[in-house]
Amino acid sequence: MSSRPPAGAAGTASNLLAWRPRVAHEAAPVDLAAAERGAADLLGALGLPLDTVDMAETPRRMAHAFAEMLTVRDFELTTFPNTEEYDELVLVEDIPVRSVCEHHMLPFVGVAHIGYLPDQRILGLSKFARVVNFFGHRPQTQERLTKQIAEHLRDQLSPRGVGVVIEAEHTCMSLRGVRAVGARTVTSVLFGTLREDPASRAEFLSLTRHRR
Repeated sequence: MSSRPPAGAAGTASNLLAWRPRVAHEAAPVDLAAAERGAADLLGALGLPLDTVDMAETPRRMAHAFAEMLTVRDFELTTFPNTEEYDELVLVEDIPVRSVCEHHMLPFVGVAHIGYLPDQRILGLSKFARVVNFFGHRPQTQERLTKQIAEHLRDQLSPRGVGVVIEAEHTCMSLRGVRAVGARTVTSVLFGTLREDPASRAEFLSLTRHRR
């Protein structure tokens, strides 16, 4: 993980520049050949005909698909000095969420709404989607994903408040078991002023509910 911006009072050289810490996730090397063999064993054990033209390449495709969904991509979390001293809510809505349920290894998809009250630094807008994508590319629960995004933005930006709402449909719930097609799960995490101040909390939650 990256570190926070250099400490210093507003107006110092470090606070007048864009700051771009590298956000990275250390993971074990991917062995696609072993994954392909494992996929073939799994599909064969389920009684599927891997000796047909249609499914002969399925283990390879399956291994590559999971590798793509679970490979965490590094990025730079670019922040800028809040030179205009902007102190109102910044809200980025409908950020795509794509992840895999760690209990069944089935996808869940939806959207995230992220808001924060800036202090000394502001975040490049595209980085909200980068943060969601970073934590989504690993086996997850929606509850943990929501908290990880909020904690990361709190720790990196030191804002006066930050809030994250995620709404998603889980295929482990819609395609198996109860088969509740269309059911959506909503989770939220709020820190700082967005949690503690009733007016700020109500503004943020009202805006995100309006989207839903």
